[in-house]
Amino acid sequence: VCFSYTAAAAILRDGSVATWGEGRFGGDSRAVHDRLQNVQQIQATGCSFAAILGDGSVVTWGDEYAGGDSSSVQEHLKSVHQIAATERAFAAILRDGSVVTWGDADSGGDSSAVQDQLKDVQKIKSSLNAFAAILGDGSVISWGCDDEGGDCSAVEGQLKHVRQLQSSATAFAAIRADGSVVTWGDPGSGGYSGSVDHLLVGVKAIKSSREAFAAVLGDGSVVTWGNPGSGADSSSAQQQLKSVREIQSSQH
Repeated sequence: VCFSYTAAAAILRDGSVATWGEGRFGGDSRAVHDRLQNVQQIQATGCSFAAILGDGSVVTWGDEYAGGDSSSVQEHLKSVHQIAATERAFAAILRDGSVVTWGDADSGGDSSAVQDQLKDVQKIKSSLNAFAAILGDGSVISWGCDDEGGDCSAVEGQLKHVRQLQSSATAFAAIRADGSVVTWGDPGSGGYSGSVDHLLVGVKAIKSSREAFAAVLGDGSVVTWGNPGSGADSSSAQQQLKSVREIQSSQH
C-alpha cells in the first residue's frame, strides 16, 4: 500500500489497483482504472500517484499540478524501472540510466538545468522538494528547491565514490566508500554535520527523521546531528548505543 497525504493506493494480486481517500489527491483512480493493469510499483507525492506497469510505462493520477498529470512527458516514460517522489513532483529512472521528471518545477519537477548530467543514474533519493541522484561513477547530482538540498554545489567536490544517500525533510547525507559522510541542504535539518564530522568515520548506514540524521558506525556506535527535537540529541541514550545493528525512525 502506498499513501499520499490524504489517499491510498494498493496493488492487488492480479496487478490491478484499488484506491481510496480524498478523490482529487489520488483516492479516485476511475479515470485511469482500465490502464492500471500488471502494475509493478506505485509511488506517491503528497497529492498524486504514479504506477509503473509491467512493460515499463507509467500511469499517473491525482492532483495534476503535483505529478498527477504526466502527459507532457508521457512519450518519454518508457522502460521505467524506478520512480522517486518529492512532495509535488516525480522523477523516473529509465533502464538506460536517464531520468524523466514532471510535476511542480519548484519541487524537482523540472530537471532541465541538470538534464545533461543525469546519465547512468543508479538511484534517486528525495527530500520534501528536491531530488539527489547517485551516478554510476559515484558522483551526485541534485535539483529542486536549493534550500532543501536541490543545490549541492558547495560540496560537489566532495561527492565522489558515494555508495548511499539518505534524506531528511530538507537535507541530504551521503556515505562515501571510505565511510565518511557529506551533508548539504538545510543546516537545521541535518544539512550541516560540522560539529560531528570528526566522529563520522567508518559509517555503515544512516537513517533519518524529519529533521535529523543518525549514523551507525562500524563499531556499532551511533552519531546523530540535525534538530535536537527530532532525534539529533542522543546524549540521554548514548551509553546504551553500542553494538547497534539497525536504527528505525518515526515517520517524516
